[in-house]
This record gives sequence, structure tokens and C-alpha cells, in this order.
Amino acid sequence: MKKEQQKGIEQKFDQCIKCTICTVYCPVIPVDFNFPGPREMGPNGDYLREKDEDAYEEALKLCMNCKRCDVACPSGIRIGDLIQRARIYGSHRPPGLRSLLLGRTDTMGKLGSRMAPLVNATTSSWIFKMVMEKVARIDRRRTYPNYSLGTFVGWYHKEKERQEKFQHHVTFFHGSYVNYNNPQLGQDLIKILNAMGYGVHLLDEEHSCGMTLMMNNQMRKAISNGRKNMRAIRKSVLEEGRKVIATSSTVAYTLREEYPHLFDLDNADVRDQIETATRFIYRLVDEGKAQLAFKRDYLMHVGYHTPCHMERLGWGMYSIALLRQIPGVDLVVLPSECCGMGGTYGYKRENYETSQKIGEKLFSDIREANVHTVATDCETCKWQIEMSIHAKVMHPISILAAALDVEATRQLNGVTV
Repeated sequence: MKKEQQKGIEQKFDQCIKCTICTVYCPVIPVDFNFPGPREMGPNGDYLREKDEDAYEEALKLCMNCKRCDVACPSGIRIGDLIQRARIYGSHRPPGLRSLLLGRTDTMGKLGSRMAPLVNATTSSWIFKMVMEKVARIDRRRTYPNYSLGTFVGWYHKEKERQEKFQHHVTFFHGSYVNYNNPQLGQDLIKILNAMGYGVHLLDEEHSCGMTLMMNNQMRKAISNGRKNMRAIRKSVLEEGRKVIATSSTVAYTLREEYPHLFDLDNADVRDQIETATRFIYRLVDEGKAQLAFKRDYLMHVGYHTPCHMERLGWGMYSIALLRQIPGVDLVVLPSECCGMGGTYGYKRENYETSQKIGEKLFSDIREANVHTVATDCETCKWQIEMSIHAKVMHPISILAAALDVEATRQLNGVTV
């Protein structure tokens, strides 16, 4: 194995006890027989790559990087990381048009948000989808996410001065999705935290977390983004004393787990100060540092879907616990299933059928639960569910914000700003 492939991985292939439980939990294997599975691509493949530096299999690309094999492994091997490092550093092909389009979320967001009505109308047209399938091999059946006219950062600049006035402070890593696709989610988070007495700040310099770049053969750019993000995060945590929170489970997972293990970026000094927004809010309430009050007339039947990366973090329970605190929410915790989207995996023409087959169990569970709304912390899970079964999908933070009695919460927390 090349040195750069091995770097950052603590576990070796010889720790695998051949129990095959990772194979059982892999969502790809039952629907795509071309994928040999996490054990073969991970520990077993690692053995071959140790002997032959140039060993590389195209089947590595069939891994969704969902990390369910990591969750299942009784030996604690980071199987998903072994697979991703082999895929990242084993392929020497330059990124094509599709990889550039799917990987550069910030660039696409800047273009899309400036002409959102026109872009959204264009990307929803059948002609555009046919052209994109032909030119970029993005499946024509896939629904493209809509862009917002105006960004979250643009809105925030009007609020920036007010955020300084609060007694407590936290930094929000908003990510491309909130900035360009769903600014309302960022506004909802600020609404909640302000009512709890917390001012919300942004990093001095934020770039895409790098997950989509990594999964689309642009590792050099991903690492460059990561270094810039780490400098800004360190300033927030170590110099300004502010934790960093994210609404996206994938962003939080990437910053905490992928940076040291796949990006070779040491984050040990700040890792524990990076968390999801729902975990941060829940712990404030649980530790008696803040309180929440809710409207009496807010009623909703909600099904909560745990995203794969949230499952890997083990933090889905915080989103669930917060939703259960809302008196008018009737919550159904859906069985833990992969939605099949896998970030940009489901956009690729060769993966579309696999993506939909993987998600079918979750779609069936949602139909059987007969809920009004599906809650999830991952934007790509939202897109997959909305496209596949036309269900209404909201982030737990947005549900919390809609149910919140802002004035009563401010009074409980003694907020006068």
C-alpha cells in the first residue's frame, strides 16, 4: 500500500476476525452484486494493497461511504476509511465534468443562487435532465435541489451586529446547503439559540467541508478546504472560546472524523468542540443552562429518520429527544435504514437504480408509519425522500423553531436582547 493510503488509519487488515457482520449491514450488497462488500474491499483488499502498491479495483467506487460497516464492526476497524483511502489514492484519473459539477458545491451554489428562479426552472425541465445525462452522466430521473434567491450569509450580515449583544456565543458552520439551498434552516437555528440567550457567529472563513470533493476525485481541493476550515475553527474555539455547531450531520461527521482519518488533518485540539446543533441544544437544556417553551396549539405527526453519518456519530438520540420535548409532536422513530442517496452517489447514472433499491425499505417504513412529516438531519436524505415518495421533509431544528414559543422561551432564559 502506498504510504499516503496507509497514513491516518490506525487499524490494519489483520485485526479483522472474518465475522462478516459488516457484509450483513452493508446496504449495497443486497441490491448490487457487482460490489464485493466491505470486508473484501476493506480489510481483505488492504492485504492485497499491502503487497501491491498499484492494486486498485473499480468496484471501490460502489461503496457509498455510509459507514454502516464501521458501526457494525465488533473489532472497531474503520472499514469505510480503508475503502475510501484505497479509492482516493488508488485512482489516478483526473476529475471529469460530472465530478466537477457534483463536487464543487460552493461554486455551483454561487452561480445558482444569483439566478435562482431561472436556474430552478431550467434544472427541473426534462430537456435539461436529458442533456445532463448525455453530457455528464447524471441520471435524468434524479431531481435537482432548488437554490434560494439570496444566501444565508447575505441575510446574516444584517444580523451580525445584534448577535454580539448576547451573553453567550457559539459559531455556526452553515455549509453549502444552508447558504445556497435552505437559508431558512440557518434562520431557524438562530431564532432558537437567540431565544435561549446565545448569539450565533460564523467562521471568519468557511469553505465546503470537502465531503463531496473527496467523493468526486478532488482530494487535493478537499484537503485545501479542510486546512482553511481548521484554521478558522481553531480561532473560534481556542481564541474566541466558541464551540462550532452544524445542522448537517455529514458536515459534523466530516469535520470531526474524516479530517483526521481521510484528510490527514489533525483536529485533536478542537474535535470535542465540534458537534451537531441538536446535540448542542439538547445538552444546554439537559444541563439546566437554558430552557425551551412551546406553543400549545402546535400539532404534528413526525417520523424521524436517522442519517447514516448521524448513526456513525451515535447522536441521533439528541434529535429524537428534542422532538419528544415538543408537547404537540407525535413522534415515530423509523427503523434505521439507509436512504440510498449517499451524498452525490445517487446522482450518478450507473448508481441510480442501486440508490433507489437501497432506499425502498425506508420508503416503505415511512408509508406504513403514515406520518405528516419526516424529520432528518441530512440534506441529501431529505432530497432522496422528497423525490422518491413526495413526503414533506424537515430538519428537526426547523420543526423545533416552528413549535417554539419565542417570547416565553426568552423570558425563561432571562433574555433581553
